[in-house]
Amino acid sequence: MPEYTLTSAAPLAGTDISVAGTRLMAPADLAIVSVALPLGEEKPAGKAIRAAYGVALPEVGKSSLAKDDSRLVRLGSDLAFVIFVHPTPDAERVVAARLEGAAYTTDQTDVWMALDLSGPSARRALERICPIDLHPDVFAIGDSARTMMEHLGTLIIRTGDDSYRLLSGSSSAGSFLHAIETSLANIT
Repeated sequence: MPEYTLTSAAPLAGTDISVAGTRLMAPADLAIVSVALPLGEEKPAGKAIRAAYGVALPEVGKSSLAKDDSRLVRLGSDLAFVIFVHPTPDAERVVAARLEGAAYTTDQTDVWMALDLSGPSARRALERICPIDLHPDVFAIGDSARTMMEHLGTLIIRTGDDSYRLLSGSSSAGSFLHAIETSLANIT
């Protein structure tokens, strides 16, 4: 019987598209780990997160950039994501070790895919397909929101003046890329 070796790869690995100075790319080696705060132990979990990452757990709908460039995104009162560059398939163990058992952790890397959209037309491209108000006065740098784009569940995070990280289900990665790419092409 022949020997086979499977190699893990992000669904959109290698995607890097530029349209009129705006870049759409799939970040390499991105890990996503969910952090659930135990009921009644929210304060100790918050202290452990601050000790591990150098920043407080942000408010719901916000994100914080940690001292090691990890991004903490608060999804609910007891749930957050830690998003960071990590090339090996042990991201959950890394986060769990840093939190020293103060919260429950689950690897979400294979469930989600990410696209980074940046440049002068990024917001205009997203406004065509995103039902939330992305105006800088309303959706500030560091803000995050769960929404729908082209009927696909999406987590959007504003990471800079003209930059956004978009997370959607890995099972529909091709459709999500097509939606963003088409919207970007239609505004130029």
